[in-house]
Amino acid sequence: MNIPFLPPRDYRFPNPAYALAECDVLVGVSADLDTGRLLAAYRAGIFPWFAQNGYFYWFATAPRTVLFPEKLHIPKSLAKTLRNKPYRVTADQAFAEVIAACAAVPRPNQDGSWIAPEFQTAYTALHQMGHAHSFECWYPDGQNGWKLAGGFYGVQIGSVFYGESMFAHAPDASKIAFACAVPYLAACGIKLIDCQQDTDHLKRFGSEQMDFDDFQTALRHGNGVALRQAIQAGVIA
Repeated sequence: MNIPFLPPRDYRFPNPAYALAECDVLVGVSADLDTGRLLAAYRAGIFPWFAQNGYFYWFATAPRTVLFPEKLHIPKSLAKTLRNKPYRVTADQAFAEVIAACAAVPRPNQDGSWIAPEFQTAYTALHQMGHAHSFECWYPDGQNGWKLAGGFYGVQIGSVFYGESMFAHAPDASKIAFACAVPYLAACGIKLIDCQQDTDHLKRFGSEQMDFDDFQTALRHGNGVALRQAIQAGVIA
């Protein structure tokens, strides 16, 4: 197994086809995690998964789990919650809090979180550039205010949104954030949501599997398509 080392400031990635066939989906290893590296990776269908001993490991998974916004499915129980439960959903109102919460939430069968402080710093820099966004679900705090109950964040390039991680401190909070964010993203011009991993949670929302070659073709088209309107901070639902 020959795993490439990615030189600093050289943001070219090897073709993921070799990684998918020979390297257990590991595309390469770098000593950097800056915005240039991140944007180049996502454009190629590659993402960082964890860091170890000062090095960052970059992966591509296949087939790829995606969601087309127009195919969003809202389960009946969630639809009832959306109609009856008091909540508020916002965009880009608490990015730092969302990514920190995603890093802190325990995950089944995982020892710790891959969202190390270096990842939080790098994605916050992307957020400041307008390429990373958070969606927050707020529940009443019982004192005429709102508390952050759940949410998720991801990367946006052109008409593609690359989902990264979500969390919930209260029942249904991350589901509500996602269910409200997808139509909002579609209204902004997002055509494809990259979900990376195939999970029952995403299947309930209508995710599907895409061949990696087809996925890369979709990225090449979508990454160069401008949004109809910018993803802006504010209340969306």
